[in-house]
Amino acid sequence: MPHVVVKLWPGKTEKQKARLAEEITKSVMAVLHYGEESVSVAMEEVKPEDWIEKVYKPDIQKKSETLYKKPGYDPSEI
Repeated sequence: MPHVVVKLWPGKTEKQKARLAEEITKSVMAVLHYGEESVSVAMEEVKPEDWIEKVYKPDIQKKSETLYKKPGYDPSEI
């Protein structure tokens, strides 16, 4: 604990995803004072055409009260 899930479009390299996981881990350790052994990071790739139904509506729109960083726009309005 904590467990961080990053949902992103496909196309990033394994190196990029590993680096992102490392940086997230470092930030969690620095800000929340957990040891590295307590932090886990997952990457879930979601196709752009599935983003609104699989990510935006269930994770952003319906859980907006849990967001500490909101997106700059509503993709369903485009």
